[in-house]
Amino acid sequence: MGLRFGTDGIRGVANLELTPELALALGRAAARHLPAREFLVGRDTRRSGPMLQAALSAGLASEGTRVVDVGVVPTPGLAWIAADRHSPGAVISASHNPFEDNGIKLLSATGSKLPDALELEIESELDAVILGSAAHLAPRGVPAGSGVGEIVSDPGLVEAYLDHLLSSVDLAGARLRVVCDCANGAASPIAPRVLERAGVDAVVVAACPDGTNINAGCGSTHAADLAGRIVAEGADLGLCFDGDADRLIALDRRGVVVDGDQLLAMFAIDLHERGALDNGALVATVMSNLGLKRSLERRGIAVVETPIGDRHVADALDREGLVLGGEQSGHIVFRREATTGDGILTALKLLELLARTARPLDELASDSMSRLPQELRNVRVPKPGRLGAASAVWAEVTAVEELLGDSGRVLLRASGTEAAVRVMVEAESSEHARSAVDRLVAAVRRELGSE
Repeated sequence: MGLRFGTDGIRGVANLELTPELALALGRAAARHLPAREFLVGRDTRRSGPMLQAALSAGLASEGTRVVDVGVVPTPGLAWIAADRHSPGAVISASHNPFEDNGIKLLSATGSKLPDALELEIESELDAVILGSAAHLAPRGVPAGSGVGEIVSDPGLVEAYLDHLLSSVDLAGARLRVVCDCANGAASPIAPRVLERAGVDAVVVAACPDGTNINAGCGSTHAADLAGRIVAEGADLGLCFDGDADRLIALDRRGVVVDGDQLLAMFAIDLHERGALDNGALVATVMSNLGLKRSLERRGIAVVETPIGDRHVADALDREGLVLGGEQSGHIVFRREATTGDGILTALKLLELLARTARPLDELASDSMSRLPQELRNVRVPKPGRLGAASAVWAEVTAVEELLGDSGRVLLRASGTEAAVRVMVEAESSEHARSAVDRLVAAVRRELGSE
């Protein structure tokens, strides 16, 4: 098998790397290792979504599993439905990637992403299914006749998710005007309805998906592009989702971006002041700005650090008995209400916070944390997995760390979703951060090549 599970499921170019044949085989493998009376399947708005969903569903049904088609749904929506119905599921989505890409994310019956060990078991089973198909071997023990699983649609399950979102906040009396960017993705049929039912005055953009425009010049990866519209509309803030709506990037009334670290700081301080931040701590990843940790620790709030990925965040929340965690990219996990990052829930929580405090977003963000200048670049390389053995690169990292001392930090990692190495430096000045990143990027290109 060419594709493997990364930090966010299996992902690749649809119909070239992530093929219908692979999706069908994955359906068989998943059914064997996630046995259940039903399996939920949803997708985002990519053109390849229905094709891959049909193939995955066929594989599941061929093993005797009843498949429930939820339709277009955010990843966190499918996760909540899975937990509510105690059924495993899958989302066909490549999140913030361009429309040519697609992915398959498997979820357990508790609504959480699968542990590494289980993913490895499914990978091994997948290899066996593919090898058996290539050798034209008839599957053993598969059902026939009435034992074949049925495939049914139940779009009404999304309505239950909407009700859950609205029950999680109290926006009574809120008088807020927002610009909402749905990234032409899974938020498009849902976020506008939620905001309308919550009584929010929303100007909705990028909510007309055509199968090819998901994340195209819109959404959380292009949040700054929404600044002019916010100012022109006289809005209080902007809300930007990504393709599968599991993350949120906000903008204040001036159009200034407020990222996941700043959102985490605001939510943590608010919960702490109200005595609702269990164990006085939150979870953040190694990518979070050093300013987040410094700002919160001054307020008596501890930060538990994890590797990249909201799965690691969720695991740490459960392990440490905490209720709030997230990533700089805008994945925020409210553990009391969700099993994974939920962009629409985060937006509602933010609106609730602004309404309760009667303060604008720019003031809250500024008071909550002071950011260190941070420079982040993605270096396209043919084989990012070679980074670990690139001794010359790590020697350069050591040299840069010695120059920065305690006033900054360096992070290099191979991407789990694309052929790239992430290079991040924080320093006391933007100039120092930029200079250090230039040096490290050059070392990565020398040692690992570039595309």
